[in-house]
Amino acid sequence: MPKRDFLSIDDLAPDELVALLDGADKHKADRRPLALLAGRTVALLFEKPSTRTRVSFDVAVHELGGHPLPLAAGELQLGRGENIEDTARVLSRYAHAIVLRTFAQDNLERMARAATVPVVNALSDYSHPCQALADMQTIRERKGRLAGVRLAYLGDGNNVVHSLLFAGAKLGMQVAVATPSGYEPIPQVVGRATDIAAETGGVIELTHDPRTAVKGADVVYTDVWASMGQEPEAEERTFMFRPYQLNTDVLAEAAADVVVLHCLPAHRGEEISADVLDGPFSAAFDQAENRLHAQKALLCWLLLGAPDPR
Repeated sequence: MPKRDFLSIDDLAPDELVALLDGADKHKADRRPLALLAGRTVALLFEKPSTRTRVSFDVAVHELGGHPLPLAAGELQLGRGENIEDTARVLSRYAHAIVLRTFAQDNLERMARAATVPVVNALSDYSHPCQALADMQTIRERKGRLAGVRLAYLGDGNNVVHSLLFAGAKLGMQVAVATPSGYEPIPQVVGRATDIAAETGGVIELTHDPRTAVKGADVVYTDVWASMGQEPEAEERTFMFRPYQLNTDVLAEAAADVVVLHCLPAHRGEEISADVLDGPFSAAFDQAENRLHAQKALLCWLLLGAPDPR
C-alpha cells in the first residue's frame, strides 16, 4: 500500500473525506477494544502543549490494539539540534506512523518527505486537519447532512479556520468567516477553498461583520483569540476581537436550531460567553469526544487502507 500522509484537509479528495467521516461514525457506534493495529507502534511527537489531541491519539492507538509512544521534543535529540529529516528517518525504523504537533507547516512537510511511514499533522500554525475531521463529524451528527449547511466562524483567521475552509468547501457547505481587518485567513487558502467550493456547490464568504456571518447560520464556531505562541499579543487581540465574542446577543441572529462549536480550550467571557458554551446549543464536548473517533478512522485508513476495516 503506497504511503499516505495527512498534513492538510486539502490532501483528501471529497469522497475520501466522507469515507473518513463514515468510518468515524462506525468507530463511535462500536467502541469495543480492537486488535486492528496489533503489533504496530505510533510515535506521538509533541512540540506544543496539548490536551485533546495528545490524549485522543494515545487512547485511539490503544483502543485499536496498537502501542502509542508519546514523545516530547525536549526529550529527544531533536531538542538539541538533530534535524527533522534524521529524526524522521530514525522514527520510521521504529514506528509505523508519526503524529507530529509542531509550529511551522514546513516542519511537517520536511518530516513527511524524509519519513517512510505515514505522517499526521496534529496541529501546526498553518492548519489543524484532525480538528476539522471531528468538526465535520459533529455537524453531520447534529444536522444530518453537510452539503448546504451554513457555518459561521467568528474570530481569528487561524489554523482552525484554514482547515474549516478546506473541509467546508470539499463538502459543499457555506462557510462564512468574520474577522477583524488584518486578521483574515491566508489569501491562498481562501482562494483554494473558493475554487474547490465552485466545484462542489459550496460557498466561501469573508466579512468583518460578525452579525453578517451569523445571520441564518446553522452552526456558529469560535476559537481562542490568542493561539499558542501569540501570548505577547493577548492584550492587543482582546481589544481587537471584543466585538467578535460569541454571546447570546450575536447567537440570536442564527437559525433557531443553531449548533455552537468551540475546539477548546475555551476562555469563558472572552471569545465565548459562559452561557453559550455551557448552554443548550453547545456541542463543544461532543466535538472534543469526536476527536477520538475521527482519529481512529484516520489511523486505520493510513495504516490499513480503510477507515474501518472490520
